[in-house]
Amino acid sequence: MRMQAEAARACVGWACLVLCSAGGALAQAAEAVPAAPIAVASAPVSSGPVAAKADDGAAHAWVFPPPQRSPEAYFTNLASGASVQSPFVVRFGLSMRGLVPAGNTAGQAGHHHLLINQPLPLDFTKALPFTEKYIHFGKGQMESVLNLPPGDYTLRLVLADQGHIPFFVYSKPLLLKVTQQNKDVAPATVQGPPRAEIMGLSAGEVVKPPFRLQFHASGFNIAHAAAKLPDTHYFRLVLERPGAKPEVLNFRAGQTEVWLNPPKGAYSAHVELVRNVTTPEVVAARSPALAFEVGS
Repeated sequence: MRMQAEAARACVGWACLVLCSAGGALAQAAEAVPAAPIAVASAPVSSGPVAAKADDGAAHAWVFPPPQRSPEAYFTNLASGASVQSPFVVRFGLSMRGLVPAGNTAGQAGHHHLLINQPLPLDFTKALPFTEKYIHFGKGQMESVLNLPPGDYTLRLVLADQGHIPFFVYSKPLLLKVTQQNKDVAPATVQGPPRAEIMGLSAGEVVKPPFRLQFHASGFNIAHAAAKLPDTHYFRLVLERPGAKPEVLNFRAGQTEVWLNPPKGAYSAHVELVRNVTTPEVVAARSPALAFEVGS
């Protein structure tokens, strides 16, 4: 128990650590998450109760089983083979699992680890190490800022449990070329303000069901609600259509995406970040509304 507690405390430190490049060494910045979430113009704070007894996201009638056969991690904002300039943001996605900070157990949820120029572990029964090439995101973060010197890199995501022992949940390798390192740019400036977002659809897009909606949080920590951790949040999706009551889906298991098979028609959607361990529930951030259409 003592070793597990020490590992959890170490993970938090590494998730906020900035690794400086020296003599061509890697540099990485996993920005610290503010103790009290910050409200921004597109994400107003509400102190009142919201959507009492709303539907559970996983059990909603419109939710469709993911087409892949097994859970996986992936990068949501970068494609393999891309060229970038440092510092740059990498965003983490997760299918069929949820997030929970290190040192905590809730269902099959875990936390992300970013491997830089490292293969997948040969032994999935051993904890991932703490080095500059194994970056731990033990608070439930969904993104990081990397500040790498020019060169070719291979990035991988691995989901691990409360003691940093990896699940068989990982990403395909992401091959990147860093063409330039802008040393006059502070890593924090490329991340932007704390916010919630919907990814995977464009405004006005006509989609054929089933389709995937991805949720993203910048500057906030995501956690399975069962862990009852302060300063963490879960996603709530609100779908509206003309002449009907809003459909409200709560993703209390720390999920960061959903596959949907809704009826044909016009929709407006937004996600909210609901603060864990609050009564009544408090919406800490809300994304801008996204209008789209579901075709046949």
